[in-house]
Amino acid sequence: MKRAWNLPILLVLCGSAGAAGLILGGSTGAAVVLLLVFLLLAGVHSPLVFPRPVGALEAERRSAADGRPVVYWRPGCTYCLRLRIRLGREARRLHWVDIWRDPAGAAVVRAANQGDETVPTVVVAGRPHTNPDPAWVREQLTG
Repeated sequence: MKRAWNLPILLVLCGSAGAAGLILGGSTGAAVVLLLVFLLLAGVHSPLVFPRPVGALEAERRSAADGRPVVYWRPGCTYCLRLRIRLGREARRLHWVDIWRDPAGAAVVRAANQGDETVPTVVVAGRPHTNPDPAWVREQLTG
């Protein structure tokens, strides 16, 4: 779970260091802007922008009950972030599994992708789809 926060923490530290340098140079306004940009980037790359993850077994059980897709993802993945942003509020209707928190979820992804942990991997009706188009994923919610 710790590595999910490595990139956001690094971004906050870099932004803070850059802002401190700008403040020492007399550019307080630029320092504030730089720090805000880095804080925004850290927030976007953190697990906070994704719906609360569940374990792979629980996600599969819920999906079998309600027919909604299961999304296997990991923090810091740009394709996962793209999917999350493009789905908007609809993202809450999916079952999200963070493969860095759940070894069973990582195993599902490796099995679906010839041993690679390629995410996002979306499982619909038991069939995995690697990095699907967000519009297609949205269609799976209405079908």
